[in-house]
Amino acid sequence: QVQLVESGGGLVQPGGSLRLSCAASGSISSIDVMGWYRQAPGKQRELVAVIPSGRSTVYADSVKGRFTISRDNAKNTVYLQMISLKPEDTAVYYCYAEGVRASSSWYPKVWGQGTLVTVSS
Repeated sequence: QVQLVESGGGLVQPGGSLRLSCAASGSISSIDVMGWYRQAPGKQRELVAVIPSGRSTVYADSVKGRFTISRDNAKNTVYLQMISLKPEDTAVYYCYAEGVRASSSWYPKVWGQGTLVTVSS
C-alpha cells in the first residue's frame, strides 16, 4: 500500500521557520503531483502548495514569498520550507500525492495523516 508520512511539525514562534517533510513509500515508480494542504481549526482544508513533476510550482496567495515547496523524486519525498510564520499558519498540514504509480497499480489521490504546526508566542 502506498503511504505518505509527514514529519517536522511542531510549535514555533511567530516569525520563525519550520521545515516539513513527507515521504511516500510502497514500491513507487512515479508520482505526478505532490503537495501540501492544511486545515486550521474551524476551517476547511485548503491548498498550500503543489509541485507537479517537471512543471512550475503553485502557491496559495497567503503563503507566497514565505513558503517554498520542493521534491526529491529519487526519495519520493516532498518538502515544505516555511519561514516568517504567522499565527494564522497554525493548522494541521497534510501531504498530498496525485497520480501515484506503484506495484502495477495507479492511485489517483493519496493523503498523509497530517502533522500539526502551531505558531504561537
